[in-house]
Amino acid sequence: MSAHAPERVADSRAIVVLGFALLGVSLSGPLVRLSHAHPLAIAAWRLGFSLIVIAVALLVTGEWRQWRRLDLRELGIAAGAGSMLALHFWSWNTSVGLTSVAASVVLVNTQPVVVALLSVFWLREAPSRRQWLGIAVAMLGALVVALPDLLAASDSADRPRALLGDLLALVGALTAATYFVAGRRLRGTLELWAYVGLVYGSCFVVLLLLALAASAPLWPQPPRELALFAGLALGPMLLGHTGLNWALKRSPAYVVNLTLLGEPVGATLIAAFLPGIREVPAPLTFVGGAIVFVGILLTARR
Repeated sequence: MSAHAPERVADSRAIVVLGFALLGVSLSGPLVRLSHAHPLAIAAWRLGFSLIVIAVALLVTGEWRQWRRLDLRELGIAAGAGSMLALHFWSWNTSVGLTSVAASVVLVNTQPVVVALLSVFWLREAPSRRQWLGIAVAMLGALVVALPDLLAASDSADRPRALLGDLLALVGALTAATYFVAGRRLRGTLELWAYVGLVYGSCFVVLLLLALAASAPLWPQPPRELALFAGLALGPMLLGHTGLNWALKRSPAYVVNLTLLGEPVGATLIAAFLPGIREVPAPLTFVGGAIVFVGILLTARR
């Protein structure tokens, strides 16, 4: 067996986990669509339910002891990553209400380029030429998915707050990119539950502060909403984001982040079959989705 065999095994496991993580995050849009709660309330409850499961995992595994060996700089990076995730939830959810969904999706999906650039300058992990090509192909696929909505939006009158929505979508891309790169940096030091406990905990605190500042109603919530929040915690957060964070220890941040470009395709297909939504995807969704997955394979393939 060659010296590189364990690394190949780890990469194969990461690809499988990223597939399940993509399924998890693809549930986010449809579940949020079904909820009638404030966007900040949705995000806060989602993190709150997730932290209950993570607290149990920390106690069972004892990984919380790893926090003792962190210095102030590493604690700051973890808190910053959680803050960036909270700002991503806020900025992108707000963006969708201000500009067209297509424009928001296209702009927030520029994050793979930001992640790749941050990886070069901060992590010293430069993508190869083929990986840059894969990133470009995947982003082209995301544009094709959003193209029908972009063309429809161009025929309508400009909304006065559309520019603000576009800027917030870019903020969502930058904050998500920073979150993933910081995760790649810390996952070499912390095991999974120790890492997500710190990051999700700081994200939860920031979301509560944002909800307080925005006077977003957090409580009480009807049973239907609580069930949706629990679904968001189990699917998009624990299976999705936690799966992505698991893969960050075994794959470069730009490969892990690129997986998220498949989310609009997965979310669209789920929404087509989910009772209460039943939105039939346009043919370009399948074409763009195929292009996205070709780009992901180009980038992830060794």
